[in-house]
Amino acid sequence: MLKPTLRRTCAALAAGTSLALALTACGGTTKKDVKDDNAAAASGGKADPNAATKKGLTVGFLPKQVNNPYFTTADKGGEKALAELGSKYKEVGPSSATDTAGQVSYVNTLTQQRVNAMAVSAQDPGALCTALKQAMSNGIKVVTYDSDTSPGCRNAFVSQASAEDLGRTEVRLLAKQIGYKGEIAILSAAQTATNQNTWIGYMKDELKDPRYKDIKLVKIAYGNDDAQQSFQQTQGLLQEHPNLKGIISPTTVGIKAAAQYLSGSKYKGKVKLTGLGTPNDMRKYVKNGTVDAFELWDPAKLGDLAARTAVALASGQITGKEGETFKAGATTYTIGKDGVINLGKPTVFDAENIDQFTF
Repeated sequence: MLKPTLRRTCAALAAGTSLALALTACGGTTKKDVKDDNAAAASGGKADPNAATKKGLTVGFLPKQVNNPYFTTADKGGEKALAELGSKYKEVGPSSATDTAGQVSYVNTLTQQRVNAMAVSAQDPGALCTALKQAMSNGIKVVTYDSDTSPGCRNAFVSQASAEDLGRTEVRLLAKQIGYKGEIAILSAAQTATNQNTWIGYMKDELKDPRYKDIKLVKIAYGNDDAQQSFQQTQGLLQEHPNLKGIISPTTVGIKAAAQYLSGSKYKGKVKLTGLGTPNDMRKYVKNGTVDAFELWDPAKLGDLAARTAVALASGQITGKEGETFKAGATTYTIGKDGVINLGKPTVFDAENIDQFTF
């Protein structure tokens, strides 16, 4: 997550290639066993870019977890955009970031309520497919944001950044901080999180470059986007690997918890930490020397784009096919392969610029 605030870390913060990416958070789908045979079903008909923007629509937002600072910020961005467009916003979702069954139930609820569109951050790449396809068969437009599902199970995916950008830049940030030498670990969210897994895949690929020959990835730990579990996992990493030089946490909940642990330990300033986080969560840790630099996207802008994409789909201006373009606010976006729409490049935050941001 960039849970940030960027999975909030897709936030990443977060977050890499086209996450068809987006996964990742904190962003394609990373599990190779997820079949895309029904990809054509995700979009249909012909787009009319000149069609009027419909008003009075209802768009349901389903984050991985409600009351999560990252998704609260993202979904408020969606709510604001929908108000501007003359449509209605509603949010539903589980209280746990690992409640996949709960997400399925909420998709079914939104379908029964006959919303016009839904924006979903998927906890698992395949678990929601049946429910999402049922929603689409009922004429509901489906947008995924932050974390994707199979392309055949939605109309479009709004990626917080290119998954590849997110994964590779986090390795580059940490490598520079540890002098390109030493043991490192990754503190992820849930083991099934599509965006996290996509970013981690690019991290591993980046580490194959000869310039990282003296860096060794020793462990991938999972804090399940839970502050206490992430704190404990950080503690466990350092106990298990006393020579650890750095940690990458591509989730806003994880990086904040790791920073909290490091800042009160003997490892402060010695074990470097980067990943996807929000400026508000990480400000004090940057200023007290626990963290040198981290990254993320603006989650409010991610939610804004998800909402505008949902309305454009429901208005018939786009169908989610590659090459289609549409205007969201002052920016024109082009839909990429597998219906992926990239928000933009992640921003790196450090002591010099962090006070310029307030999310």
